[in-house]
Amino acid sequence: MLRIDKLTKRFGDKIAVDTATLDIDKPCMIGVIGRSGAGKSTLLRMINRLTDASEGRILFEGRDVTGLKGREKRAWQSECAMIFQQFNLVPRMDVVSNVLHGTLNRRSTFATMFNLFPMEDIHRAIDILDRLGIAEHAAKRAEALSGGQQQRVAIARALMQDPKIILADEPIASLDPMNAQTVMEALRRIHEEDGRSVVANLHTLDTARRYCDRVVGMRDGRVVFDGLPEQLTTGVAREIYGAGSDFSEAATSTEIETLGAGIRAELADA
Repeated sequence: MLRIDKLTKRFGDKIAVDTATLDIDKPCMIGVIGRSGAGKSTLLRMINRLTDASEGRILFEGRDVTGLKGREKRAWQSECAMIFQQFNLVPRMDVVSNVLHGTLNRRSTFATMFNLFPMEDIHRAIDILDRLGIAEHAAKRAEALSGGQQQRVAIARALMQDPKIILADEPIASLDPMNAQTVMEALRRIHEEDGRSVVANLHTLDTARRYCDRVVGMRDGRVVFDGLPEQLTTGVAREIYGAGSDFSEAATSTEIETLGAGIRAELADA
């Protein structure tokens, strides 16, 4: 389905992503982990074409999307929906209208200016909200919802695009543990029930292990691990986060406890 071929992004003298190569040959849920500044967000933004690559190619179903422009680029961004850490909703707009904004790429300028939505789209938006457990909030302003509810509205907006791939950039980083679990379970169900690929930048090892079929580890812009969650051993984690790391970038104190006393002792001796 999707091939990332030696993708590189430079910002002046700094290399944010360094010849990253990934192949996604079937729908799956992938967690991308690594320290802050490892290149995770830049990688997703290049895939979605929010940021242009300096070198390399992005191929989807055999089509090179790296150099798409104008309408073709917008069409690709509809196929490859993006979810952000800070939700990117219109706070004073009602929830269902925020969801309907997922159809903007296929609507006329006139319809966009006057917020004219077909009744079929409105019904579909409410159905998606119901699927995510927040249909009762459809008429409320987005700003009246909790962070977890707002993130589910953002997921609903992405689903309105009917994408083949969903990219989620730290979707739970600003949420409390209960809302984080709800959001991750929603993304997992979307993958399993719809057959869509989900690629999520994640902040914790535990979350990647629990929800993902595959884990990609990045360090200093490079992909240093690509494998199954059960292959994410202590040694691999240390390679991703750095020898001697206390996993402060990888896990909360509770999750560190789940790694076991043996791991902590090994890290202390590093």
